[in-house]
Amino acid sequence: MKFRIRCAGKALFVVIAIGVLGWVVMMLWNWVIPALFVGARTIDFAHALGLLVLSRILFGGFRGHHGWRGRRHWRKWESMTPEEREHFRTAWQAGSNRPTGE
Repeated sequence: MKFRIRCAGKALFVVIAIGVLGWVVMMLWNWVIPALFVGARTIDFAHALGLLVLSRILFGGFRGHHGWRGRRHWRKWESMTPEEREHFRTAWQAGSNRPTGE
């Protein structure tokens, strides 16, 4: 029973978050874009949601901040011995201090 309540709560939170984000996009668009561009029109809520999804696809993706790659690198780091970690640190620092090729 707790699992169903928790899932319903998360689903409700997601729906509310999408609604709030869509409203914020709509308000920002209607405030900024018509003032900047002469021929620009205001948008409604459905267009704001579409713009939000489009920007998420183009710029953010849908995997979160680091996706699965961040966990893979962390597991690799944790499996290293202290000597391997120190070697990696010195190699990383030496690589970042290289001249840029004048």
